[in-house]
Parts: sequence; structure tokens; C-alpha cells
Amino acid sequence: MIEELASTFPILTCILFLPVIGAVVLWLFDDEDMVRTSALAIALLELALCVFVLLRFVPESAAMQFSEHVPWIPALGISYHLAVDGISVLFVGLTAFLTVLIVIYSWDTVRHQVKLYMMALLALETTVMGVFISIDLILFFVFWELMLIPSYFLIKLWGGGAERHYAALKFVLYTLLGSVFMLVGIVLLDINYHQWATLRHIEPTYSFDLLDLLSVPIPFGQQVLIFWLLFLGFAFKAPVFPFHTWLPDALFEGPIGMAVVLGGLKLGTFGFIRFSIPLLPDASKSQTVVSIIMALGLAAVLYGAILALVQQDLRRLLAFSSISHLGFVVIGLFALNFQGLQGSLLTMINLGFSTAGLFFIAGFLYSRQQSTQLGSLGGMAKQTPLIACFFLFLGLAGIGLPGTGSFVGEFLILLGAFKANWIYGAIAVTGVILSAAYFLWYYERSMLGPLGKAVKDSIRDLHPREILIASALSLMILWIGLYPSPFLKMMNGSVQALVDRLERGTVASLEPKQPVRVD
Repeated sequence: MIEELASTFPILTCILFLPVIGAVVLWLFDDEDMVRTSALAIALLELALCVFVLLRFVPESAAMQFSEHVPWIPALGISYHLAVDGISVLFVGLTAFLTVLIVIYSWDTVRHQVKLYMMALLALETTVMGVFISIDLILFFVFWELMLIPSYFLIKLWGGGAERHYAALKFVLYTLLGSVFMLVGIVLLDINYHQWATLRHIEPTYSFDLLDLLSVPIPFGQQVLIFWLLFLGFAFKAPVFPFHTWLPDALFEGPIGMAVVLGGLKLGTFGFIRFSIPLLPDASKSQTVVSIIMALGLAAVLYGAILALVQQDLRRLLAFSSISHLGFVVIGLFALNFQGLQGSLLTMINLGFSTAGLFFIAGFLYSRQQSTQLGSLGGMAKQTPLIACFFLFLGLAGIGLPGTGSFVGEFLILLGAFKANWIYGAIAVTGVILSAAYFLWYYERSMLGPLGKAVKDSIRDLHPREILIASALSLMILWIGLYPSPFLKMMNGSVQALVDRLERGTVASLEPKQPVRVD
């Protein structure tokens, strides 16, 4: 009975639209406690559906699973196609998990327009889910753009910084600029498919479906052009150095919940492995492209780590740390081998726990001191030992302490980088050293030594809800670090299929061929 239900029930549609429907329901409530309780119930139900998908997911498989495919605008080849595979399924669970924690964190930290805040947060969850589970590129693009609306208002209305209006506008403009280039690239993919299908009398003659586009050869010159168009769209959102300048402002000025989403969910780098590399394998592995992107990745590793080393504010330190970690992810992706791709995927998941955890710690400190500047901290371990312990553990996880998830991911990335070119690996290793330096230096000055004069006498340690958040993230970090096998098995089939495609390149046969759809 369960098997039959799992094969027919549109669970991905439920996962996609449950949060936004819940947001509409919240509009009916006026009592703030009821709004908070309802938002948490919706987020927990969403998490339960995602856990069901993870439990029913077939590991070691490259197939698209839980597929739902319905024509949307047939004349243009646009369809409503949802599915998950080893590349995307873990991000679905991570998004739901972080949303639950954000709702719990916001329980007593958001007191201004609580209903609108929870509605915006749930709407944001729907758009992020849409990005991760959309297989049609136009459907993906719709959710990619819709994500800007709740993000803009979350930063603008609930940000704590004086420049939050500027930060919100900057984030939107940067992302829109990249999206223009990405949309052109998506249209060029469709035009190429149309030309190929028309010559061979294959239906549909238009398609934006990833699985259709994967079966069509693309001339190398056109691949390179489309690759850079898509690259700009994903690079601005990631953000990849040097398109990163919006990130420190958004993470510093926006609310902690938004910082967790932007810092913990790597949407831009997901776009590279979901679309750019599989659709454009010949361009992706060309020497010019690899050299440029590897240079950008290495520059990000060093630039982000060096700037993090001199930051006096924890949230700005975490912003530049995120840029450095994204550099690692990019290096692993464009090592273009099994270990590098696997390590990058696992690191993106790990950063969802460790980076999100550190932003929550920043929120805990801010709620007590109204600042995360070093001048307002100092010696706090004596007053708040639980904050100090979780801060230390999450920070060590962020720098790749053995036994934590980040160690496994970074080790695989470095292995892939050395396998691709020892110079890439040798330079990337210095980022590991610098990341240890900036975290330990900040931690020593904020938590250890004599109690700072600005630290309040009545400062309290973590309360139960905060302990729940920190413990949940710590347990996930330890699980991946000590027993990564279940996570690696989920992604192995899709990663191996991607490596095989990179080795083969695009299909060059001139024989008529029906597009292959693995549903």
C-alpha cells in the first residue's frame, strides 16, 4: 500500500506548494502566538514530507525519481516537470530542516510584523524548493526570480542594519543582472534543440526540459557562449568572486533568518552542477574555461580568508568566510572528476549546517549584546559556557576538523583538485590554514581571556530553544563527519553519470534519436 501511494502521490508538488499555501493560511490569523505555532506546524509538516522523500529515495541511482511531468505551455515546449536525483535530493531536506530552525529562532527574536515575516519566510521556502526540484529550465527560472521578492522584503523590513534598504536593493539588482544573461543562455539552448528536432522530425520541436536538452548535440562554439551566459547568472547569485560584493552587505544588514538561507543554501553553485556542466560538457572541460574558473575559485579562497582574518564583526567575518568556502566548492566542481564533484556536493550540504550554525550563534550573541563587534564581546565563555562550546564546535566544523562533515567534503575537494592539477590543490590548501587562523583568532578574542568591559553583567546563556537549534545542527555535522556513507551513496549514481557524460562529451550522432527521459 505504501509502495503504491509513493508511486502515485504527487509528493514533490506538495513539498513545493505547502509552504506558500501555509503562508496564505497565516493571513487569516491575528494572534501572533497562533501565527508562530501555525508557521512551525507547516514547517514541520514540510520537513516530514522531505524526510519521506529521503527515506524512499533509491541510492546509487542516476535516475530522476518522484518525477511529475505535465505540459504547461506546449506550444513553447514549457512543462511542469519536477524530480529529484542524487544531485538535488539532499538540498530538499536541508532547505526544510533550516526553515524549521529559522522559525524556532524567530519565535522571540522577531517582534515586528510577525505575521508578514512568517509569510515571507514560508514563501521563500517555496521558491527555494522550486529551484532545487525543477527540471524544466523555464520553471526553474520562474522560481529563481520569484525568490527575489520575499528575500527583498526580509532584508529591507526585518534587517537590523542602518543600510538594510541599500543592501536589499543591491542584492536584487545584482541577481537580476545575472538573470538576464542566464535567460539568454536558456533561450539559446531551446533554439538549438528546435533546430535539431525540426531537421529530424522529432516531437516536441521545442523543449526547455533538462532531459530533452541532454540528448541533443551542441556545437562547441555555441556551448562556450551558452556556458558563459549561464555562468554569469549563477555566479552573481552564488556569489563567485569577483561578483560577490552584495553578499557582505546582505548578510550583515539582513535578519539572521535570511543570512542562514543565503549563507547555508548554495543556489548558484547548485546551478553549475545541475545545468551548466551536464548540458555543456565540452565547454566545461575546455582548458580556457577550466583555467579561468579555477583562477577565480583560488582567488576567492585566498581573498575571502584574508579579509575574514581582519574583520572585527562576526557577521562580516562569516560573509567573507562564505566567499572563501564557495571558492573551495568551485574548485571541486571544475576539477571535473568524481572526487571533486562529490566533495563539492557534500561541502555544499555541510556548509548548510556549519555556516548556518555560526550565523545562529551570531544571532544569539546579538540578542544579548546588540552587537557582534569584538568591542562588545570578550571573555564571554565565563558567563555563557554553552554559547562558547557550540561556537567552538561549529567554528571547528567550518574549518574542517576531522570528525566533522566539512573535513570529509574538503578532503574530497582537495583530492579532486590534486588529481586535476597539483598546483590547484597546493594553493587551495593555504585556504584551510587561513580559515583556521581567522576563526581561532576571533574566537580567542571574543570568548576567552578576561571578561570584556562591555559584556553585560546579567548576560544569560542559551535557553532551551537555542540549545535545540545548536544541538540539531551539531548532530547533523557529526553524523556526516563520522558516518558519511548514506549521504555519499545518495549522490554517487548521479555524480558518476555526470563524470561519464564529461568523458563522452555531447552526442555527435547524426541519426534521428528520440530524447531520452528517465522518469
